[in-house]
Amino acid sequence: MLSSTLVTLLLLSLGRADASSQSTPSNADPFPYDPGFDIEAVAATAKALPSHSWEFGTATEALLELYNSSYSVFGSATFPVPFLVPQGVPSLAYAADVIVLGTGANGLSDGDGAVGDPASLGVGAVMLGKTNESFTSGAYEEFAYITGQAPRWYNGAISQRTDVPELWADWMYMAPPFLAYYAVDTYNVSLLRSVVDQCGLYRQALKSNLTTDVPYDGLWEHIVGPQSADFGLWGTGNGWASAGMTRVLATVMNAPDSVTHGWKDQAVNNLTSWIEEIVHGAMGAPMVDGLLRNYLNDTSSDGLGFGDISSSSLIASVAYRIAVLQPRTFGSSYIQWAEGIRTTLGGNDSAGNPHVTSNGTVTPAVNPLNWFDTTPYTAGSPEGNNFVVLMYTAWRDCIIAGVCSQS
Repeated sequence: MLSSTLVTLLLLSLGRADASSQSTPSNADPFPYDPGFDIEAVAATAKALPSHSWEFGTATEALLELYNSSYSVFGSATFPVPFLVPQGVPSLAYAADVIVLGTGANGLSDGDGAVGDPASLGVGAVMLGKTNESFTSGAYEEFAYITGQAPRWYNGAISQRTDVPELWADWMYMAPPFLAYYAVDTYNVSLLRSVVDQCGLYRQALKSNLTTDVPYDGLWEHIVGPQSADFGLWGTGNGWASAGMTRVLATVMNAPDSVTHGWKDQAVNNLTSWIEEIVHGAMGAPMVDGLLRNYLNDTSSDGLGFGDISSSSLIASVAYRIAVLQPRTFGSSYIQWAEGIRTTLGGNDSAGNPHVTSNGTVTPAVNPLNWFDTTPYTAGSPEGNNFVVLMYTAWRDCIIAGVCSQS
């Protein structure tokens, strides 16, 4: 059997021979529908705001889904990974500019002690690697460290921190989508299966221990571990987890049968069920002014339960995406809930201020660097703005798929 590395090299050599003939299909008009606010301004601001590795990775994904959705895992031309000229693909041009190649946990960016954050740039690196082998090396560094050197929780879940075993819900959007994409690109069946297993192991450790009669049963706690434990139901953490698993689900569904033969159905069913738990839990959580709360069940006076556009828009994007991927499970109630979030963002907050300002800043958001900050963040959240772009692209593609209505 050919090793995954040899398969990759063969595919690279075959593909480069005709790379110059590859076209770069893009969304002729990435903004065909009006979501009720200035999405073009939001997208421009979302691209300009990031300054940390996970923010760069989130923006890379948002740009790919916005301008070249057919090449994203939600598109129709996902695999084999195409050979593209970066200058013709906004996401890849952006990724090439922000990736800083290194080694180990910092193979694609300085993770500042995080295992998953640099890996959020991994899909972009794999795509760039088709025409520039240095990015292939960076992606391999990330893969090798995450799967072979990173600390692990007692159940085998890969840590989000490099120095201690610690699980963060955030990790689910950073590492698993990259590892799943890398697995399909290198025809690594065992790796792809292990990514699905990792999702299950994270769920085992982070799913809240609530009774089924609680309307928000199914939500995840934020962090378990010795350094930064947070047992609260942080909204953005649940967004990271559900959106990450949705990308893994789409990757598995798009993967060729040679990579998923014999186990795809079970993986799809498990991922769908785990995503549904979180989205259904968010839908059952007490909202404020049409938005999810920063801590989803916090209705106390401690200041942590304010309405938050970050978690709201990211989980709404999941509802739109999963309604297209698994329409039998996610029916009209999920779409209607997401439509409520989108409509809210097109209006004003309780003080009469627009949720989307004239320069495209979306507010109020949780402080992206301090989830315990009780003051809603209004200076422009890099991840929050990009989550709104992800929500828009999911809504747009849901309309194009004939599942959602434009009205």
